[in-house]
Amino acid sequence: MCGIVGYIGQEQAAGILLDGLSRLEYRGYDSAGIAVISDGKLTIRRAQGKLSKLREMIHSQSPEGKIGIGHTRWATHGRPSETNAHPHRYGKVTVVHNGIIENFSELREALIKKGHHFSSETDTEIIAHLVDEELGPKTPTLTAFRRALHRLKGSFAVALLHEFEPDTLYVARSGSPLVLGLGEGENFVASDVPALLPYTKRVLFLEDGEVAVLSRKNIEIETLDGKKVQREAKTITWTLAMAEKAGYKHFMLKEIFEQPRALADTLRGHLDLVKSNVHGDGSGEIFKTKADLEKIDKVYIVACGTSWHAALVGKYFLESNLKTLVMVEQASEFRYRDPILDKNTLVIAISQSGETADTLTAIRNAKAKGAKVLSIVNVVDSSIARESDGVLYTYTGPEIGVAATKTFTAQIAALHLVGLLLGRKKGSYKKDEAEKFLHELLEVPGKIDEILKQAESIREIALKYAHSEDCLFIGRGPQFPIALEGALKLKEISYLHAEGYPAGELKHGPIALIDQGSPVVAIALQDDYYEKMMSNIQEVLSRQASVVVLATEGDRKISSLAADVIYLPRMHPFLTPILAAVPMQLIAYYIADHRGHDVDQPRNLAKSVTVE
Repeated sequence: MCGIVGYIGQEQAAGILLDGLSRLEYRGYDSAGIAVISDGKLTIRRAQGKLSKLREMIHSQSPEGKIGIGHTRWATHGRPSETNAHPHRYGKVTVVHNGIIENFSELREALIKKGHHFSSETDTEIIAHLVDEELGPKTPTLTAFRRALHRLKGSFAVALLHEFEPDTLYVARSGSPLVLGLGEGENFVASDVPALLPYTKRVLFLEDGEVAVLSRKNIEIETLDGKKVQREAKTITWTLAMAEKAGYKHFMLKEIFEQPRALADTLRGHLDLVKSNVHGDGSGEIFKTKADLEKIDKVYIVACGTSWHAALVGKYFLESNLKTLVMVEQASEFRYRDPILDKNTLVIAISQSGETADTLTAIRNAKAKGAKVLSIVNVVDSSIARESDGVLYTYTGPEIGVAATKTFTAQIAALHLVGLLLGRKKGSYKKDEAEKFLHELLEVPGKIDEILKQAESIREIALKYAHSEDCLFIGRGPQFPIALEGALKLKEISYLHAEGYPAGELKHGPIALIDQGSPVVAIALQDDYYEKMMSNIQEVLSRQASVVVLATEGDRKISSLAADVIYLPRMHPFLTPILAAVPMQLIAYYIADHRGHDVDQPRNLAKSVTVE
């Protein structure tokens, strides 16, 4: 969840560290700090709250130095405070850390018995103590660092400075992401790519169980056991402009409007129009033959949050295409169960960051039982992507807003690609059927453009309900997960109570919530569920609810029932959930913005949940 940045080079480090941290704010944080070395002296500056407080502190008295580390903290061990903010120092060692040290209590107790005194409540400070303890007249810092890391249980990404080594920056990871940036006469480290984009596009992704030593001219990577690692640098194709607001009021609004481009990139990056099939990212190699795929007797889709909603949508068409049982699981529950997994099981993992802790553990457990794992992720070379048997990337570019928008619709599109890929290989999806569906799938970006042209009218509808305290979202079939997602978006950024339900369940309890003026958002498209949805709308109207309906373009019957109607283009029923998601996002955005909330960084939330 937290953000790490580090710099070593010819420029003053403080400004670069602050700039990098500002590009990681989307990850969520409650405090921030930097540490800089100059003339044999290490200076630490920390502040609780927004990064602006740290920036003001440094502006009034900027520490000089051309090497440093910085951090934005999300509290796990110890409350949010300046004392618990990173960096943490003990002796000659200063560290910043993402992750959770699971054995920190026993390590802390043992160190206290040896005479160590702790200045914070964090698990991070343990690392500085352990490294300092391992240091000796004949023990290099790298050796001490590795020895200390071997004593840790849990997840970590660490950047470390030794006060008397102003020419070296040490980093390591296990379970939390780190990316190294290569410059000319300077090098960088960060938790995520956006922090590096103003300075370099050449990067190395550090993998689990690796340590890197950065100097101004070089980066050396080793395993925790000291084996040298050779790795080719990758060039990031994202531009800095892709990670900035581009004139929109918030990143979230910008990313909602980026969906046509993001979907087009995802689809065109994988589709083979000549063969009416899918290619790319090694996803086609997960099953070598049709016979291998025919052995699969069940499919699990595991995900968290918004990605779980995408998985629920995917279940409908995957079962239809593959003629195989598909089960959708929340990764946080799946990892602690003992699900029936074997070599005849396919697990599809969905994660925007590719670093979601619960999903990563779930696929590791699945692979240990012999299951095949196919992942859908947005971040290239992320942990989940690397540890899967096959991967299909969503090419949306960085998503800065905490509330997922473009990555959600891209995940649904990617699940369609999985269905097409596996259905064609299995033979359950005929070429002529695939070709017809594929061409309609390619029309989705243009259809979303049409919906976005209604943004102003959607805003006017949304503002009618901006001061409501409750909202109900209902849908049926593949639109039910979109009702869940609509409710989640409203909860995430507007802090209103909202619930999503399958409309057929209204009479089983939820209808008790409805009274005069209660806002209800209903997805009533002209599909197999249309007549039933019309009945459900009548039910809530009879209880004097205020209804907003997502309807199919050309449906005039609906306007006689509801005053507020948002029309969606007519498409294949399996594709309309992608379209329906967009008005849901806009409704949530306009209500949250009207209520004056920090839309991009909602309270208590972080972009990437890389710890439990």
